[in-house]
Parts: sequence; structure tokens; C-alpha cells
Amino acid sequence: MPVLVASDLDRTLIYSAAALALTMPDPRAPRLLCVEVHESRPLSYLTETAARLLTELGDEAVFVPTTTRTRKQYQRINLPGPAPAYAICANGGRLLVDGVSDPDWSARVAARLAERCAPLAEVRDHLMATADPLWARKHRIAEDLFAYLVVERELLPEDWVKELAAWAEGRGWTVSLQGRKIYAVPKPLTKSAAVREVARRTGADLTLAAGDSLLDADLLLAADRGWRPGHGELADSGWTAPAVSALPERGVLAGERILREFLKATRASAP
Repeated sequence: MPVLVASDLDRTLIYSAAALALTMPDPRAPRLLCVEVHESRPLSYLTETAARLLTELGDEAVFVPTTTRTRKQYQRINLPGPAPAYAICANGGRLLVDGVSDPDWSARVAARLAERCAPLAEVRDHLMATADPLWARKHRIAEDLFAYLVVERELLPEDWVKELAAWAEGRGWTVSLQGRKIYAVPKPLTKSAAVREVARRTGADLTLAAGDSLLDADLLLAADRGWRPGHGELADSGWTAPAVSALPERGVLAGERILREFLKATRASAP
């Protein structure tokens, strides 16, 4: 039975320059590998050690990138190691099989959202009406499934996100603040549902997971074992769960530690 490893990407395994959190003197900083380029600019990195660990993990487990990114955003990333047979995008809304979106999964997700929560158009209109252009730089719709804003964090009113979350709660939506992005996501749209589908298809009997944001909480709870870094929404809120380890490492070194833990748990499960 294979081990399934479902991991969030941004600020869990890969990091922007602003999120690296390298606090040691420059000569002692780890060597970095760029894994994402957009419009000719390097965007995301992991350490060279993490790249080696991820390659080993891809050979020993079913590694499933599990991200809130859209398919287009995900496909900008060039991870080391074997190409994943499965990837989960749009917070569980899209299941990629050998790089191609599974239409049956997309149809099941659409039916679930239509049945259980307010329509995307209502949430989009609320965001457009209440977000101040002073701090809301971009309004985006992702895969016709959820919405997000790109904001200036230093100008964002402290209570605005809380007020949005309270408004969304009664409509079957949830709100998450990650870096400069505020996500409004339907509650039934979860990474864990897509991971359970991959586990069913692969026959995996052990699921490992990692993530840093509130949108990753359901993924961590659904896994047999999980890890969260010392930064991000989950760490800031003190979120814990019995089978989830809270790691002290922050920034890109947390990604390296998570991959070590994935490999250790995978190898410990081998007969």
C-alpha cells in the first residue's frame, strides 16, 4: 500500500523572497533553488537540500501538491523530482491527473457548491462593494470557484477581515488572510475532499500532510499525521490537533524540515 503525501506549497514547501525568513549571517545562508519564474522574474524557492529530499520523497511515496493556486498558477512551478501523477489545485476544486483536469471531479465539486452555499456572484459583489481601493489592489476570481483580493497589508483595516468572515459565515463561505491575499472560499471546497479521492484511487493506507494556513486545517485533520510550520495563520492562532506536529522552524527552513518529517514517516511505515 503506498503512502500518500499531500502538501500545501506556498509558505509550506516553497517560498517567495519575502517569505524566506533567513535570519543567519549571509555566509551561512542555505543555497536556494528557484522553482517558479513568472514574467521573467524568479518568484519561489526552496533550499537545495529540500530539493534533494523532495526528489527522494517522490521516489518513495505518492507526492500530491495540494494548493489553493489555480491550475495556471500551479503550472508555473517546476518542482524537482518525479512529475506528480496527481495534483490538487483551487483548494480542492480541480484534480489534475497527469497534468489534466479530471472532469468528473470538477462536476462533483460544482454540484456540491450549488447545493450548500451562496453563489460566487453574491460574494464577488460584496467584495467589490466593501473593499476600499485605497488598500485593495486587485480583485480576482479563481477557476469560477472562489474569490480573492490582493491587498496592501499595512493599510488594511484591522477589523475588515473579521467583518467579512462574519458576513461569509452565514452564507456557507470561509475567509482566510495569507500574506497579501484575502481569500473567500466556499466551505464545501476543501483540500481534504480531493485528497480522500486520490487516496481512494491509489489505495493509499497512510496519508501525511502539511500546511500553514486556515485553509489547510481540514487537510491536516483528515491526514493520519500532519505538520505545520512555525509561521502562518495556523501558528499565529495557536491552532493544534492531536495528530499534527507544530514545528518551530519558520520560513524556507521549515519547508526543509517538513520534507525530512515526510521521509521519516514514509520510511517508518515500510514493512
